[in-house]
Amino acid sequence: MYEVKENPYPMRPRERLILLGEQQLSDIELLAILLRTGTKKESALELSAHLLRHFETLSNLRRASLSELCELSGIGQVKATEMRAMIELGKRIQLAKNQREGQVLGSQEFGQRIAQEMLNLEQEHLIATYLDGQNQIIEKRTIFIGAVNHAPANPREILYHAIKNLAVGLLVIHNHPSGKVKPSQADKLFTNKIMSSCENLGINFVDHIIVGAGQYYSFREHC
Repeated sequence: MYEVKENPYPMRPRERLILLGEQQLSDIELLAILLRTGTKKESALELSAHLLRHFETLSNLRRASLSELCELSGIGQVKATEMRAMIELGKRIQLAKNQREGQVLGSQEFGQRIAQEMLNLEQEHLIATYLDGQNQIIEKRTIFIGAVNHAPANPREILYHAIKNLAVGLLVIHNHPSGKVKPSQADKLFTNKIMSSCENLGINFVDHIIVGAGQYYSFREHC
């Protein structure tokens, strides 16, 4: 399964990664980059292939202990510790990816919570909250920070991050530093605009919430 043919590529793995991206590299090439060097008898690519043949699958390699790695010819303690560190970092990255920042249970609960979070902001902030299929928060992203009583009404960047996050639902929040949460005509136009854009993309537009002085206004509750 894991074999290195003679001169399989005209470029080294690092060069191929730079030119083509990491997705285009084989398991052997990616591992060779991490190993950096081979031995007197084997190149880094050949050592990588030997290592992968020994463990048969990436899953087995992931579970290999430090001592098991050190037992292999060409894999000393330095390479083994670097590999264990790489594997552990990969686990933590995956864990961070899977973590969520809470769940949106409803406009009232979320509105009250976000009103307290944004209580002392002196400038207007526009925040997009991206949800998965269970209304778990994937990400809360500040889209805009601007002058008092001014916010842009272009949903392009908001929807860009919705698509990037593979979001199923979207909440938009912005604050009125004046403390008055009654929506302006611009707020209403912005809400209609982003709602329409979400419909075109198949994203559930959950709500637009305005907060100020610890209070909130929900377009969903007033529709």
